Amino acid sequence: MKPKTVGRIGGNASAVVPSHTLPNTGLMAQSIILTLDGEKSVGDVKPGDRVITRDSGTAIVTATRARRVSMPVVRIRAGSLGHTRPERDMTLPAGQQVLIRDWRAKALFGRDQALVPVERLVDGEFVCREEASDITVCDIEFARPHILYVDGIEVAGQTDPEARAAAAA
Repeated sequence: MKPKTVGRIGGNASAVVPSHTLPNTGLMAQSIILTLDGEKSVGDVKPGDRVITRDSGTAIVTATRARRVSMPVVRIRAGSLGHTRPERDMTLPAGQQVLIRDWRAKALFGRDQALVPVERLVDGEFVCREEASDITVCDIEFARPHILYVDGIEVAGQTDPEARAAAAA
């Protein structure tokens, strides 16, 4: 899995990741994330790991949490969000934010890039919403917001309120 950074504007996402945990968010434990140690399953990421990010190169994970929940999910077919994006069929919680930087951002949001809940991209054929199911999701937290590479797409990481408060002190 390789970061897709062609065409980025200013190196940052155009929308701000909220500082609180959104409902129906998280990353599937079996998804693949890019780290300085190579590709890892999201469920194997631990505090202190360095994750490759779109906005800052790398970021140190401050906290992780796995939880078993019942929530609606969105299934994305391989290659449906751009050339090899995602690299394989993937599932995300419906509220998980993804960064889009193609015609969809311009057509749907009037911007070159947008950070949106994946459920806003549902088309019923390649990106499909499914009813609530029992899943294991992982929250990977950082001192500040970051865009992560997961299964070949760019997704929002969460901020750790304790780490953010410590950094501000």
